[in-house]
Amino acid sequence: MARPIRETPILLGDDAVLFMDRMHQVDTMSMAERTANRAALEYRLQIAKQTIAVCI
Repeated sequence: MARPIRETPILLGDDAVLFMDRMHQVDTMSMAERTANRAALEYRLQIAKQTIAVCI
């Protein structure tokens, strides 16, 4: 039997400030990095499609 889902904790004080600071720190990628990531993803998808057989 599955365990019950716990309540989401509420952050207060320094923990809340630290969380908000980290939420606003976004790493931006260049178009070259995005293109390389996309190509790598498509390559991995092709490999996965060859090895995984789906029967519906």
